[in-house]
Amino acid sequence: MRSDLPKVLHPIAGKPMLGHVLDTARQLGNAQICVVYGHGGEQVRTALDAPDLAWALQEPQLGTGHAVMQALPCFGATHSTMPPAPTLVLYGDVPLIRAATLRRLIEAAGTDRLALLTTQLANPHGYGRIVRVGGAVTRIVEEKDADDAERAIREINTGILVAPGAALARWLPRLGKANAQGEYYLTDIVALAVAEGIEVVTAHPDAPWETDGINSKTQLAALERIHQRNIAEALMIDGVTLADPARIDVRGKLSCAGDVFIDVGCVFEGEVTIGAGATVSAHCVLKNCSIGAGARIHPFCHIDGASVGPHNLVGPYARLRPGAELAADVHIGNFVEVKNSTIAAHSKANHLAYIGDATVGSRVNVGAGTITCNYDGANKYRTVIEDDVFIGSDTQLVAPVTVGRGATLGAGTTLTKDAPPDALTISRPKQVSLTGWKRPVKKKKE
Repeated sequence: MRSDLPKVLHPIAGKPMLGHVLDTARQLGNAQICVVYGHGGEQVRTALDAPDLAWALQEPQLGTGHAVMQALPCFGATHSTMPPAPTLVLYGDVPLIRAATLRRLIEAAGTDRLALLTTQLANPHGYGRIVRVGGAVTRIVEEKDADDAERAIREINTGILVAPGAALARWLPRLGKANAQGEYYLTDIVALAVAEGIEVVTAHPDAPWETDGINSKTQLAALERIHQRNIAEALMIDGVTLADPARIDVRGKLSCAGDVFIDVGCVFEGEVTIGAGATVSAHCVLKNCSIGAGARIHPFCHIDGASVGPHNLVGPYARLRPGAELAADVHIGNFVEVKNSTIAAHSKANHLAYIGDATVGSRVNVGAGTITCNYDGANKYRTVIEDDVFIGSDTQLVAPVTVGRGATLGAGTTLTKDAPPDALTISRPKQVSLTGWKRPVKKKKE
């Protein structure tokens, strides 16, 4: 990966690839999960540790069979005994495996069979081959140990398997490392199972990319696109219209009602919900927010931790920060920022304004260049703007301050005291004109 970040922490759709594998494992029911990690893997444990996980350090790292040996104590096992429950082996760098595929593999294994997840590849180079005799699996041969006939086999081992727990505990101590890599191959348990008369069965993924592993940034990018395309197809099946399914990034959970339209280049992070008939225009970033029915989010908006009410108009180039709560039919225009504020129905801030730590009533008009001065360098204070207020352009509201219902603030006002209701408040000085005044001129260089 050419990175200081451990491979399994590189993200797919904003989540570490190992996080995808763990979440899939959790879908399989009440199972014990053990993560085997290697040298430097404390960073992995710190990033993903959870109460339902056990951790086993593999040091030194002597192959896949050796890795599984380290996990045995996590299941209350020794090198000779282990609970009989089936044991599923997954890989932290194979992030797109589906729970449905794993359930099929587990069903094939039952309680007393060894089940391998295999697939057919047009170019199987680099993979272990499934060797069959009379249709029955007899062993797996790794690429470096295979002869020409074995390399011609197209059915490959994905590495994912389910083994009877008690049998696995017997087999692992019997693994050897007389191979090209000098490692303990987990795949050698196939021959051991055959020797004991234990049936070896196979199951197959629905799509070949389910078992694709990641060993480079190129492969990471390729699986990212596959995953995003799968998300896009699911959205479209649910009735969402995407301007281009190849140009959307969902890095969390996106839930949409019917007739939602999403334009190109949009990024969705965390949990985002979008109501029926809403539109998200091009190049918006939405994170942990909700968008009401019929709302229109114009291009290049950033919405984070905010609630956008039904039939709102937002943007372009608007920023809604955490704690912004907009009621119905609110207009937030270009280069307007709202933070930790509630704005009631039918109010508007259409141009170049900052509304922070404020409570804004209904039918309020906030003029261009208006800001709430909510921070004195040490503490933040709240501004209250009651219903039906009109605020002229280039106004500063120095909190804590209240603007009464129906009040008008003249353009250029700096409000430091409460403004009474139904009155015009203005603070700018008297306008004067100086006759005979001359503009300064640029001095000539000597």
